[in-house]
Amino acid sequence: MTLQDVPKLKNTDSNNFFLLCGPCAIEGEEMALRIAEKVVSITDKLEIPYVFKGSFKKANRSRIDSFTGIGDEKALKILKKVSETFDIPTITDIHEISDAAMAAEYVDVLQIPAFLVRQTDLVVAAAETGKVVNLKKGQFMSPESMKHAVQKVKDSNNEKVWITDRGTMFGYQDMIVDFRGIPTMKQYAPVVLDVTHSLQQPNQKAGVTGGRPDMIETIARAGVVNNVDGLFIETHFDPANAKSDGANMLHLDNLEGLLTHLTAIRKTINTF
Repeated sequence: MTLQDVPKLKNTDSNNFFLLCGPCAIEGEEMALRIAEKVVSITDKLEIPYVFKGSFKKANRSRIDSFTGIGDEKALKILKKVSETFDIPTITDIHEISDAAMAAEYVDVLQIPAFLVRQTDLVVAAAETGKVVNLKKGQFMSPESMKHAVQKVKDSNNEKVWITDRGTMFGYQDMIVDFRGIPTMKQYAPVVLDVTHSLQQPNQKAGVTGGRPDMIETIARAGVVNNVDGLFIETHFDPANAKSDGANMLHLDNLEGLLTHLTAIRKTINTF
């Protein structure tokens, strides 16, 4: 597929990486619009193709009392408002077969969470909507095994598919990024590096995932140097009080500096 296959996506001829960026979860309309407005201003300036990211619900929580969402339809309508307000595409996760058709009415890209990427019926349901499908590589899967997940989408008559690497389990409570997987997976589909989730520290005793946001630029730079097609970065103006994944999110105030550095690196890499 090409970036031109994504509706409303701008700056597709900039030869830059594309960006999936936004909060982990939709917490409300004001916060979503506030984050989107800031990211749009930055990506327009740096000529980065931009897709707003936000989960309409969080189904894979460690604890039953963890935040799961503000209501499916309410959150999806907010995603649609973000898209209409800023004329940008949006992406959200789906967790059940019935989510695919519902979410496809509101967003441009459907994302299959890493824990669910081997669920054939879910992947096929997403593919059959005709939307772009973003497959998160399971933390337990090899880069080579993602070929089969991609093929499920293509066998469902949909060539619009991405792979996103979000790290691989290293022991019980840490993640690593194996950059050897990027050229391997690029044989199957465009590859995105999920910078912030790759820095999670899961399985904490408290039931709340930890993280290493201090390493965001390190991982992102390595991804750009190794020719990822896109970057996935979760951001928030108040990570400490975000309702999901605050421990590994990038503060919104730090996004422009990071993307400025990464764009400069990409321009250099493009000369090789």
